[in-house]
Amino acid sequence: MKFLVNVDKPLERLIIFIIGLLIMSFGIVLVITADLGSAPWDVLNIGLFYQFGLSIGSWAIIVGFFVLLSASLLAKTIPAVGAILNMFLVGLFIDAFLLLPFMQTPPSIIGKGIMFLLGLIIMGYGIGLYISAKLGAGPRDSLMIILSEKLGWSIAITRLLMEAMVLLIGWLLGGPVFFGTIIYAILIGKIAGWSIPQCEKLTIYLLSKLSRKKQIEIREYSKQGAK
Repeated sequence: MKFLVNVDKPLERLIIFIIGLLIMSFGIVLVITADLGSAPWDVLNIGLFYQFGLSIGSWAIIVGFFVLLSASLLAKTIPAVGAILNMFLVGLFIDAFLLLPFMQTPPSIIGKGIMFLLGLIIMGYGIGLYISAKLGAGPRDSLMIILSEKLGWSIAITRLLMEAMVLLIGWLLGGPVFFGTIIYAILIGKIAGWSIPQCEKLTIYLLSKLSRKKQIEIREYSKQGAK
């Protein structure tokens, strides 16, 4: 998986990036609320919340900070703006969505399953949208990429070992590991694989529309100035 940084149309890309993080965070919260097991990093954040308080979003920010710091020290580079925004905004969005009054665990297993699968799909498309903005990888993916390069391992093996270790720590802290955790591991890559090409097409379309609108506004302004 490659995460590219594109400096063309930065404001427009930033808006798309933030919307992607917002959508992804909503999906994360749906998966958490469904109570069928969470993604490895969310298991860790929830486990830390159970043991030490604060909030799930706060732990997402704290863990993200140390992960990003580790990646930066290993790579000897300054983090991309997208990684920093990802670190802060996802945690804030998670806490905000968890406060929504309708965000309640369904009483039936069917309801939980629907909420879980809906959360996975929404999360996958949020990932696709934020990646398509090309403002850089998030903290966890930044560390995964640099470890893969340093150790000479494939991205798949590096991700597997990282998430297995994180999942174990989260489980030991009391985080929610259930059959949904396995379903997440199987499906999220496939969903993101479908969503990324679609979101890239959408992003290209939106950027071209926004660029055309700016050109029209500039032309109109020029005509008025000439008068």
